[in-house]
Amino acid sequence: MVRWLSAKLGPTVASRHVARNLLRLLTSCYVGPTRQQFTASSGESPPLSAGNIYQKRPVLGDIVSGPVLNCLLHIAHLYGEPVFTYQYLPYISYLVAPGSTSGPSRLNSRKEAGLLAAVTLTQKIIVYLSDTTLMDILPRISHEVLLPVLSFLTSLVMGFPGGAQARTVLCMKTISLIALICLRIGQEMVQQHLSEPVATFFQVFPQLHELRHQDLKLDPVGRGEGQLPKVVFSDGQQRPVDPSLLDELQKVFTLEMAYTIYVPFSCLLGDIIQKIVPNHELVGELAALYLESISPSSRSPASVEPSVPSTGPEWDPQGRGCPQDDGHSGTFGSVLVGNRIQIPTDSQPETPGPLGPISGVGGRGLSSSSEDHALKRELPRSAHGLSGNWLAYWQYEIGVSQQDAHFHFHQIRLQSFPGHSGAVKCVAPLSSEDFFLSGSKDRTVRLWPLYNYGDGTSETAPRLVYAQHRKSVFYVGQLEAPQYVVSCDGAVHVWDPFTGKALRTVEPSDSRVPLTAVAVMPAPHTSITMATSDSTLRFVDCRKPGLQHEFRLGGGLNPGLVRSLAVSPSGRSVVAGFSSGFMVLLDTRTGLVLRGWPAHEGDILQIKAVEGSVLVSSSSDHSLTVWKELEQKPTHHYKSASDPIHTFDLYGSEVVTGTVANKIGVCSLLEPPSQATTKLSSENFRGTLTSLALLPTKRHLLLGSDNGVVRLLA
Repeated sequence: MVRWLSAKLGPTVASRHVARNLLRLLTSCYVGPTRQQFTASSGESPPLSAGNIYQKRPVLGDIVSGPVLNCLLHIAHLYGEPVFTYQYLPYISYLVAPGSTSGPSRLNSRKEAGLLAAVTLTQKIIVYLSDTTLMDILPRISHEVLLPVLSFLTSLVMGFPGGAQARTVLCMKTISLIALICLRIGQEMVQQHLSEPVATFFQVFPQLHELRHQDLKLDPVGRGEGQLPKVVFSDGQQRPVDPSLLDELQKVFTLEMAYTIYVPFSCLLGDIIQKIVPNHELVGELAALYLESISPSSRSPASVEPSVPSTGPEWDPQGRGCPQDDGHSGTFGSVLVGNRIQIPTDSQPETPGPLGPISGVGGRGLSSSSEDHALKRELPRSAHGLSGNWLAYWQYEIGVSQQDAHFHFHQIRLQSFPGHSGAVKCVAPLSSEDFFLSGSKDRTVRLWPLYNYGDGTSETAPRLVYAQHRKSVFYVGQLEAPQYVVSCDGAVHVWDPFTGKALRTVEPSDSRVPLTAVAVMPAPHTSITMATSDSTLRFVDCRKPGLQHEFRLGGGLNPGLVRSLAVSPSGRSVVAGFSSGFMVLLDTRTGLVLRGWPAHEGDILQIKAVEGSVLVSSSSDHSLTVWKELEQKPTHHYKSASDPIHTFDLYGSEVVTGTVANKIGVCSLLEPPSQATTKLSSENFRGTLTSLALLPTKRHLLLGSDNGVVRLLA
């Protein structure tokens, strides 16, 4: 459902409301000690399988987070790589950012889970990034993700709520992540960009090694209350150390962990490891001790060369390929192409090491699905990928606070819908906001898709054309309850938007008394209200033949023609606006006229009814007025300087207005008059503005013009 929704809602709404909450949900998948237990995988008896260069050891949280990651990747598939770099990566940086407290403090369990979620998501992202993007953002990944994670991981003063288990899981995930990046970028690039994270990782072993021999210096006597003892290390630096943490650290950074970290990095980096890591020999010795402890008969520790720990067939530090490997580098089943590592499609045979099978990159060690072990996967190019104006607008939108209730018009052109041969008289989005209808002087109604395409210059074709009208169409709308379209050219046509089939036509009873205005009742009602030129209001139920009701609105006066009708959101009242500026309010349940009053001095152009018995009307006397249904005086009164407001729509408590001079204005229903107007530029909008509709969820504007083109602007 989430995947379907993220395609339906479009890039801005999906990122603001779906992706944001999925990212928050990801952290929850790793909270608590049970979610941080390694899952038992087939054929691996010890907790850390040795000799696997790009090793993923799933924990229970990884299984729980699977569907969440799936949906996050689906959104990136739909809208392209910018989703990774502009939305996911900043969130990862936020998750791993060091806390504001300067002193030593324990992590809380939410932050700890956030670190695990961040490393897991980064690993997924790296696989899908193209080579150029990866190189562009590598410094950011190093400084904003890897180093902050390592500062928590190797901290001598920061305890983990999940204790040694949580730290071990984070350690394994971080090794896997750094190994993955190293495999993607090659040795030289590692030396340039990743030497600091790799060195930081290795640094913790010699520090702990020294602390084991400095137990006496950690005596708490002579320290101020609440201060941690400072220890001088062999590199001459003083660092505070929390004695109570030593036990946790020693449980994590064991001989086995030294082996697990040393094998992949000595193989991936070859000789470079000597330049990057000043104390790699010590870690090599620890790794050799571990090898000795699990298989004492295999060889003596003295014979293990520090840069080449032996596991089964010989590891080749440079990755030049062993003779029996037929051009594959090392034993992890990949081919070097320049500085890129190409994974062969067939998985290499598993080689038994001292701890049973080594699950290589293509191996079946962890899971049957090979995609968990891929180093690089192509992000499929979707027709809805973000670029150009769509990308610029999307970047702006994801930065806007969710609490911002105002409508901002930036005049960014997103899409064009050419096709009508006459002026567009009316536009109406369907309630789902993924399609809209337009009615025109060319006697057709067209149904258009609103999914994003291209870079803002693309033109979209209609999905369906309804061509059974005999005159110019001046009204189109959707009857929400039965999902039918209602359009009017003097006769009302009810038709099915899925098939284009006409279901019913309502002709005026007398051809000399044409229909002048139409409105549809809100769900759950299925009625259409129509006004004729003799000031009569008729109601028709689309489910049954004949008229439902007929009410006279004139009441002895001659207020002229009904120009506009509006039904309240509850369906309890309908208001009619006349060409004389008179307005009449009618109760739809009793048929009684509740109120009639002279609202404007000129012809009424449009009326809308809002929640809370509020009416908004615009007139040819250049005014836009906000009324409470039964109050005598208007609540607010806006006067347009140059042109009358002939079309407007509502967004929350704001009115978005349009004039013939191609000016778009935004004014408030609640605050006293103030109106911000924007003149549409000719490159974004050609012709004269004839109709306007707002997409409230997506915050886009549909603008119809006299040249038959509808444009989507933000």
